[in-house]
Amino acid sequence: MSLNFPLLLVIAVFVCGLLALLDLVFLAPRRRAAIASYQGSVSQPDGVVVEKLNKEPLLVEYGKSFFPVLFIVLVLRSFLVEPFQIPSGSMKPTLDVGDFILVNKFSYGIRLPVMDKKVIEVGDPQRGDVMVFRYPSDPNVNYIKRVVGLPGDQIRYTADKRLFVNGESIAEQLVGSEPGTLGSAELYKEKLGAAEHLIRKEMSRYRATPDHTWTVPAGHYFMMGDNRDNSNDSRYWDDPTIPKDLLGMVPDKNIVGKAFAVWMSWPEPKLSHLPNFSRVGLIK
Repeated sequence: MSLNFPLLLVIAVFVCGLLALLDLVFLAPRRRAAIASYQGSVSQPDGVVVEKLNKEPLLVEYGKSFFPVLFIVLVLRSFLVEPFQIPSGSMKPTLDVGDFILVNKFSYGIRLPVMDKKVIEVGDPQRGDVMVFRYPSDPNVNYIKRVVGLPGDQIRYTADKRLFVNGESIAEQLVGSEPGTLGSAELYKEKLGAAEHLIRKEMSRYRATPDHTWTVPAGHYFMMGDNRDNSNDSRYWDDPTIPKDLLGMVPDKNIVGKAFAVWMSWPEPKLSHLPNFSRVGLIK
């Protein structure tokens, strides 16, 4: 079962804040009044008694302690930066399994937590951005892919694994090879918009429908993984509940943010395999 962490965080902040407010408005004045009454009734007030009268209820004490920490986490996570871990190899060689990344939450507009409603326009995704978004068929699941198609674009992917945007072939340059799933894989340097990055192609795998073409509707984006033959992306999504003209497209409301940095890698989180920082850097 998927947990809605943003909702849980908002509830926790609300409850802790409510406890702090309750203490400020009602309970703290009562404690001060009780202490004043006690001190006025005796000539030599007992410090232990005063301390006992001034003691906060345990629930209030915890609420007041956690509120500032949870509030700061909520603000940072909702409006500034959110951490994610890469669970699959769909973005190789740009991102690898176990990479811990940081996602800029305000690059594409300020959104309210939980409701994900954009309240302040800041910018729009650009072709070539690495973007985290909620999977259209299951918004509880976060995906990370590269923005290939912008609203109004025509995207074509051919049987020989060439990408065309608005009728123009995206230039690529072979830079090397490595072992693949069923043989060898080749690495190419590709430029999408201002982003120059590496992509990976399995030489023995053909998954795409020959010469398939998509037109990106307004307010939507076409996404692809850099590991072109091992990526569940806009080319392959199939959901009978989504209209045919929107199938494979990511709506603006599902955007989480722009991935901009790797800060740690830990493919196997266990004591025998410690995290490493060899992949730390900005995401191209």
